[in-house]
Amino acid sequence: MNINYEYYKAFYYVGKYRNLTKAAQALGSSQPNVTRVMKLLEGEIGCQLLLRSNKGIALTEKGELLYERVSAAFFQIQAVEEELCRDGDQIEGTIILGTTETALHLILFGILKEFKRDNPKVHFKIYNYNTRKAVNELVRGAIDIGVVTSPFHVRQNIRSERLLAFRDVLVCGSAYADLTRKKRHLAELAGYPWVCLGKNTVTYDMTNDFFLRNGVVLKPDIEVAASDLMVPMIQNNLGIGYVPEQLAQPELAAGSVHRVPVYEQMETRTVCVLYDAKRGQSRCEKEFLEYILSFSAK
Repeated sequence: MNINYEYYKAFYYVGKYRNLTKAAQALGSSQPNVTRVMKLLEGEIGCQLLLRSNKGIALTEKGELLYERVSAAFFQIQAVEEELCRDGDQIEGTIILGTTETALHLILFGILKEFKRDNPKVHFKIYNYNTRKAVNELVRGAIDIGVVTSPFHVRQNIRSERLLAFRDVLVCGSAYADLTRKKRHLAELAGYPWVCLGKNTVTYDMTNDFFLRNGVVLKPDIEVAASDLMVPMIQNNLGIGYVPEQLAQPELAAGSVHRVPVYEQMETRTVCVLYDAKRGQSRCEKEFLEYILSFSAK
């Protein structure tokens, strides 16, 4: 079987984006041309690879098998090209990251700063996702590496490495300073206004489960879309809420927010780096993963 490499290249992008228009954009081509190439590839291989519907593109079982092998080969080719083109020991390439805001502020900013200082020719495309979205984007091949906060569930081929442990603490603004004077049970605070992340996040699910385990129903007064909005909302007395202790530390030290002592404690969470162990990685991706893991060990 002697199939044109360009057919496989087109199929790789279709499998990566599960969208003919996005694949065409990545290839610098047109959607009709990509559609034509996919039909030619299916004809030469002799089986159906794509399932087309109004919702978009899905891969058949054989299509998934082919994509797994083609994507690995494609990344190996990219890695060799980068090594052949690199200037001395300087690594080059582009890494597509998906990260949560909490992970970004807790550890990733520091990692990126030092890595870019040592590897100025490596470029990054960074997307801000919640944990669930980042995992999904990694599974479908839209990002190379995910840096997210627990809890999460991943498929068998997705590797997870722990980078940093942290705990969420309950804090309040000056208007609720009386809550800092004695330790209370969570149930005693049910009637206060609460600020939390939105219902489409794993942090909300985790917080809701924590409340239910302690006999309290979570009824937030304010839901925010990003974790970096939590402390300002609480600081401005719009409610009380749980935030990662490290993120609230500057305001706690300044006295603009206060820690509320409670008997019930949330479980320790982790920031983790995720990557697809079955997919080939470029040299710069491997270097960055090694750097992340060494950074977390410091």
